[in-house]
Amino acid sequence: MSASEDRPGGRPSAFRALSTAVLDRDGTVLRWSRAAAELLGRSSEEVCGRPVRDLLDDVPCEAREDTRLPGGIPETGETRLRHRSGRTIDVTFRVTPLEGASEFVVVAVPTRRLTDVEQGMSFLESLFSQDRIAVSIHDTDLRIVRANLASEVFGVRPGPSPDRLRDVMSAQDAEGVEASLREVLETGVPLVGKHQRMRSSQGAWQRRSLSLSAFRLEDATGSPNGAAAVFTDSTEQDRSRRHVELLHRAAKRIGASLDVLQTAQDVLDALVPALGDVGWVELADAVFDGEEPPKLFGAGRWHLRRAAVAADPGPWPAALLQPLASCPPLPDGLIMRDLQRGRTVTGGLAEYPMGHVPELAPLFVPEHGHSFVASPLFARGLVLGVVAIWRAEQPDPFDQEEADLLEEIATRAALAVDNARRYTHEHHAAVALQQRLLPRATTDTPATETAGLYRPAGGGAEISGDWFDVVPLPSLRTALVVGDVVGRGLHATAMMGRLRTAVRTLADLELDPDELLTHLDDLVRQLEDEAPPGHRDTIGGTCLYAVYDPVTRCCTLASAGHPPPVLVHPDGTTEVLELSPGPPLGVGGMPFEATTVELEPGSVLALYTDGVIERADHDPARGLRRLVNALETFCRPDRPLDDLGRDLLADTSEAPPDDDIALLLARTRAIAPENTASWEFPTDPSEVATARETASRQLTAWGLDELAFTTELVVSELVTNAIRYAGGPVGLRLIRESVLVCEVSDPSSTQPRLRRARTTDEGGRGLFLVAQLTSRWGSRYGRRGKTIWTEQPLDTTADDLPELSPSALS
Repeated sequence: MSASEDRPGGRPSAFRALSTAVLDRDGTVLRWSRAAAELLGRSSEEVCGRPVRDLLDDVPCEAREDTRLPGGIPETGETRLRHRSGRTIDVTFRVTPLEGASEFVVVAVPTRRLTDVEQGMSFLESLFSQDRIAVSIHDTDLRIVRANLASEVFGVRPGPSPDRLRDVMSAQDAEGVEASLREVLETGVPLVGKHQRMRSSQGAWQRRSLSLSAFRLEDATGSPNGAAAVFTDSTEQDRSRRHVELLHRAAKRIGASLDVLQTAQDVLDALVPALGDVGWVELADAVFDGEEPPKLFGAGRWHLRRAAVAADPGPWPAALLQPLASCPPLPDGLIMRDLQRGRTVTGGLAEYPMGHVPELAPLFVPEHGHSFVASPLFARGLVLGVVAIWRAEQPDPFDQEEADLLEEIATRAALAVDNARRYTHEHHAAVALQQRLLPRATTDTPATETAGLYRPAGGGAEISGDWFDVVPLPSLRTALVVGDVVGRGLHATAMMGRLRTAVRTLADLELDPDELLTHLDDLVRQLEDEAPPGHRDTIGGTCLYAVYDPVTRCCTLASAGHPPPVLVHPDGTTEVLELSPGPPLGVGGMPFEATTVELEPGSVLALYTDGVIERADHDPARGLRRLVNALETFCRPDRPLDDLGRDLLADTSEAPPDDDIALLLARTRAIAPENTASWEFPTDPSEVATARETASRQLTAWGLDELAFTTELVVSELVTNAIRYAGGPVGLRLIRESVLVCEVSDPSSTQPRLRRARTTDEGGRGLFLVAQLTSRWGSRYGRRGKTIWTEQPLDTTADDLPELSPSALS
């Protein structure tokens, strides 16, 4: 007998390897199967009637005389048969006597094939006996044919063999696995290591992570007849992987910002939903201002404020404490004291102290929240805040491993928050310093109405040395200044303060703009020489200095490498003033040149730093055109300068500028001609009386008779000194505005000096009298001599006049 024929293309049948023969008691072959003929290449005609020993290459080692078996062949054993070709074949055989006959059936199989079968059976039995590996064999309908699903992998209690996967896992999970098995059946492509979340159908535990591998089973013809699935528990591996990923994500996110609020939000973005469904970070009030928080002891008010929140899914619940809201007083307890000592705490709703206080529970316990973990932001012995995570949708409670994980992240977060707090403190100090160094944003003088605006780089994250200034000058004039120091940070801010002070000091000397910049350039070069070698390249800057005279309506400007100002005429037309810019401050070796332009009353002069015109495109020409167009659009005669400046810098509030921005807008005014009067006198001592009488008549015409006495004394002393010491002609000018200005000009450049005369001196009291009779006085130099000026308030009455001693008047 022989096995049936296999179908073409099919896999060899398990029975095809079996070869059979029938022997008589003497060992003669009586019948020979087709499989035996194929195995040895010998037909039945060649073998039948011959002793079986003729086919053996050797005698079985266990051969012995036994009347029950043919030719002394053992009942079972291994031997080597000779193929027709001469080669040998190792086989394993068994001899079985036929009942009621003197014949024996010999069944042989190649030893190699038998070993494969035995090893396969051993492997299969061992696989099905494993506790940590689950195996299921399914038919084409995905019913379970054989399985060991009652293992540690599935956590199923012993019972009847399951028929479908839904008997051991939730229907939703079973549907997902069966979909994967069905695809394997249809395509024949094995599935290896697919991640599968599983919930038990018996509720022994909540969730597990499985690794699913599957392959198709085929019959002898190669047709699919089922699928095998192998499940391994990867819960711990997935858990460890998620924790490592969470630590990596937290390390990447936390500390990337030096803003306290953003740092707190980065902490939550790393933790939610990776660790829980709802979370918040609360920081001490002092941290928001960059200060150190006080040490915490016991219950009561922790002075915390909710800095950041996160919820998944959906927006932040309205019932919970909202962002930036202050925390109410908190109850005392072991958990609260552990947090104050820097320890991480975890537990369920029953252990949460705020959950037992009716007025606090809605603020601190999310809906369906059942488990929490909280860790203090503990740095340098101080509790900067607390990070708390709740689980509501996620069913598993927090365990100690997750608490340790949060503690590790909170430790990193505490250092990041403390760094951000320190930066906030230093930044506030720097900003306060810079704000104190800048002048008032708006001024209103007889010469100009001004508005200054400053925007730090990076939306306030950086400080630099851009500045503007408005300096009131004698004779109702005004100096307009804008400058830009090289570099950023406190060094640039300090440099800006020094330059601004120097400009104000030089402006008090009433120097022409070009001469003032020359002195300022010398100062910068001196500062460069004093600086350490590595910092000399960071000292320097640009500056634009302009002086406007409301009497002459002339504005004189000089530039040290600074962008030109833009002039808006009263009719709305614009003009970029053509200046001859000198080199930046600190370069030296090149002169500065002043330019004088006449301005109509109501003109607007825009002075700015390069941050206004150099935006993201870094194209100054394009930025200047943009500024000119904006001035044409927004500048109107009745428009407040503050509003105009905000419109011009509107786009900087949306995208923080890369460079600091300083903008100074000045709307010019003019002194009416009828409020000024001027005369010229020859160098004759008798002209002093004439000058005194002329000034008195002009004050009477202006209705300022109450100032006549003091003004006559001032004019008398100044004109006398000019005629006596400087020569002529002598000029006298009176200006009436918010103050009465009296100017006496002469061709001399000798510096007038105030001194106290001795009792025996016949003179030397002139300037002393002038200083006593006026609110302030001074002198300035021009190209043709000097001018001594005085100011008197217009509301002065006789009672307000200073009391002068007889010796002073003598």
